[in-house]
Amino acid sequence: MNTDAQLRFNCRKRCLPADGRLDDHWRGQQRKRRGVRVLVPDCFLVPPPEAKSADFDMWYYIRSIPDMWDNGLRLLKGWVRASKDVPQDPSDLTCLTKNNDVKPGRVLAAGNWKVDDPVKVALKAAAPPPPRREKVKPYWKYLHEETRHNDKSLGEIDARVALLEKTLEEQRTLAEPPKEDLSQFFVPLTAEDEKEVQDCLYGNGSSSKVLVLHEPSNIEVSREKFRCLRPHGWLNDEVINLYLELLKERGMREPKRFLKCHFFNTFFYKKLACGKTGYDYKSVKRWTTSRKLGYELIECDKIFVPVHQNVHWCLAIINMKAKTVQYLDSLGGDDFRVYEMLARYIVDEVKDKSNKEIDISSWTKESIDCIPLQENGWDCGMFMLKYIDFHSRGVSLSFGQEHMEYFRRRTAKEILRLRAD
Repeated sequence: MNTDAQLRFNCRKRCLPADGRLDDHWRGQQRKRRGVRVLVPDCFLVPPPEAKSADFDMWYYIRSIPDMWDNGLRLLKGWVRASKDVPQDPSDLTCLTKNNDVKPGRVLAAGNWKVDDPVKVALKAAAPPPPRREKVKPYWKYLHEETRHNDKSLGEIDARVALLEKTLEEQRTLAEPPKEDLSQFFVPLTAEDEKEVQDCLYGNGSSSKVLVLHEPSNIEVSREKFRCLRPHGWLNDEVINLYLELLKERGMREPKRFLKCHFFNTFFYKKLACGKTGYDYKSVKRWTTSRKLGYELIECDKIFVPVHQNVHWCLAIINMKAKTVQYLDSLGGDDFRVYEMLARYIVDEVKDKSNKEIDISSWTKESIDCIPLQENGWDCGMFMLKYIDFHSRGVSLSFGQEHMEYFRRRTAKEILRLRAD
């Protein structure tokens, strides 16, 4: 072998690793260079074993991951991606690098890119660009312009269309209902209220110390129970049930301002639907006696039923005036079993307490779609309480995910004062 050939041969040789083996993504024809795509590094590609437990706290797990700024969305995509053999969109998962020093532990995927001749590339860059072709006007445009020129009446059509559009817009404006005053729903907390709420949620002291006792319902909320109102917390039964009692007292205090409603607690639906044979009216029959309530459910405008779906809060509304059973899920879900249970319940309840028959076949079942939806995994309880709050006022659900932190602090303030505004 001559000297020139030897030099060219040596230039094309690669240094083998210590074990003498060459990785698969380096094999192939040596006249082509290999590009290396490096997957976005992520050491959390597999869900932890404790995720199967019911006590698994997703938020605290996310906090242990650096640069996790999207509420776990990237983490979830990583878990889904790891469960597949081939990524669905490699361009979204990888980035191209020409560095041959690949660090160990990085996931690699090789792709082939042929390098063009540098002489051809230089000649192509120096060549003048090809002349641009002028766009030819379509033939139908010539016909259209000629017709408009010959027929003068076509020019009046634009004016008529503009006049009709203006008239239609005026009619729509008149038909729109007056805008609601939403300022009362978002009143900022005073400095004194903020200090009190801050001390309640984050202050030092015994976690078992009872901060609030509601004597009519005998519900007490300790410092530990109050902490569920911190951001990212899941609301517990004590906080939800006490707030529902405050909404009930608010309606009785100002009957002209609020609808006449009944608020079941968080244990009602489970008691009704989880009997030995499923539906069990006898287990909740004594919950609504006239002696306890002072009224009958048939007299109410709306009846609110919190529904707990394993780890998710939803709301069912029995609208006695509109004769509907509504289901509101902040994740956009639906549950036909809830409709059936509550339809049977209201028939048995009215027959037992009011001695009247209700034709439930004429009622409608509504799964409300156009409602505010949560954008994380911990605000379902807060959304449910605000659904109840706004519906008891008879106003539209004019709030969103961005208001949840404010509503948490406002709810804490109202519970501390034992008065819902």
